Amino acid sequence: MGGDHGVQVVVPAALQVLNELEGLRLILVGDEDKIRLELSKNNASMDRIEIQHASQQVEMDELPSHALRGKKDSSMRVAINLVKEGKANACVSAGNTGALMATARYVLKTLPGIDRPAIISAMPAIKGHTHVLDLGANVDSSADNLFEFAVMGSVLTSAIDNIANPSIGLLNIGEEEIKGNERIKEAARMLNDSSLNYVGFVEGDAIFRGDVDVVVCDGFIGNIALKSSEGVAKMITHYMKQEFNRNLITRLLGLLAMPVLKAFKKRVDPRNYNGATFVGLQGIVIKSHGGADVVAYVTAIKEAVHEIKKNVPEMITHQLDDLLSSRETA
Repeated sequence: MGGDHGVQVVVPAALQVLNELEGLRLILVGDEDKIRLELSKNNASMDRIEIQHASQQVEMDELPSHALRGKKDSSMRVAINLVKEGKANACVSAGNTGALMATARYVLKTLPGIDRPAIISAMPAIKGHTHVLDLGANVDSSADNLFEFAVMGSVLTSAIDNIANPSIGLLNIGEEEIKGNERIKEAARMLNDSSLNYVGFVEGDAIFRGDVDVVVCDGFIGNIALKSSEGVAKMITHYMKQEFNRNLITRLLGLLAMPVLKAFKKRVDPRNYNGATFVGLQGIVIKSHGGADVVAYVTAIKEAVHEIKKNVPEMITHQLDDLLSSRETA
């Protein structure tokens, strides 16, 4: 029910994914009357669809604490409860990020050995894409938290991209060992002493060059990096449109360049990277962008399916256990 478009995007996206992925079943959680109306508009078959009514909805600007205490029958809470009860394998939502994280953490709890969950997503890069975490769940992370983020990022990237030992970089203001605060330096020492494929400090441009598979940072820095990249993309799009519409000659040049521009748009289309994972929880929760269209929401659902098949939470638990055991032995 959340996001900018609600059922008008979620229902068509659900139907498209069901058409593409045989064996998948979806539970649509929210206002049953609105869901059924949208299903009817799309002439939907109910063979692999279940509707779970929820009488409340978390607003996009609602405080997480208020949603947690006062909206126990919200679509968000009911969906996460279904994961907790084992009736669903994952939850996908385009709703209020803070409320979704607070609710998921309260209901599902964190994995053993994980102090704080993090938000991770892939970002487009010259060499494919880079997984970055944390993107906003924690604004003040300790060295231990950063180490845990590295473990979680490594496991998820290995599962999603089929990379045996993903390379990991710590986001810093420089690559030299003397750069950064003590928290970053301590996290680097911990990673150096681990069996993870830690390559050292990286600067912000490494995210988009694709120098490493995983970039680790705290949520304050990560969210700024994410929003800055979105702003730069919008600025480039704005100026390109402005220049191509400057006069008749530039408009003709724009028509000639259209195949190249379309190919470029396809390569960096944010809809192909929609679906950030709340990693570190005892269950799979995927956060779709609030403004997602059908194509983007389909991507988020497919991300959930992929993580279900790989059993990412269990993989994280096993790797963290191994790393902590080796540290204690050392």
